[in-house]
Amino acid sequence: MSSPHDKGAQPRRIPAPRVLPESHAYWSAAGEGRLLLKQCDDCGEVHHYPRDICPHCLGARTSWVQASGFGRIYSHSTMGRGEAAYTLALVTLDEGVTLMTNLVDCDPAALAIEQRVRVVFKPSDGGHAVPMFTPA
Repeated sequence: MSSPHDKGAQPRRIPAPRVLPESHAYWSAAGEGRLLLKQCDDCGEVHHYPRDICPHCLGARTSWVQASGFGRIYSHSTMGRGEAAYTLALVTLDEGVTLMTNLVDCDPAALAIEQRVRVVFKPSDGGHAVPMFTPA
């Protein structure tokens, strides 16, 4: 008798992100190959995940700014095996914010903390492109 665990690992599918009104511009820009962040017009701090209220000063005046798309690996861990393996990571962008993301198109064994990475955009299942990172 076979079980679901007997099947070979399938390539990982990227679920479509849930797009809320306050993050629509973020996901639209991702589809154009641009990474946006929010910046507070009151205190000047940049923040991520995109939201209308600044988490630093609670100011309600925020603007979209384009990120450089470069950063460094803060932490990473590879899950799964074979084609289904994926590497989760925390990446600190040059702008100072840290994103939870995936590291792609690389050998996970060759990754290192503080390694430079750059953004790439991967298609999701029926939704917006998702920003991920690869060695720079």
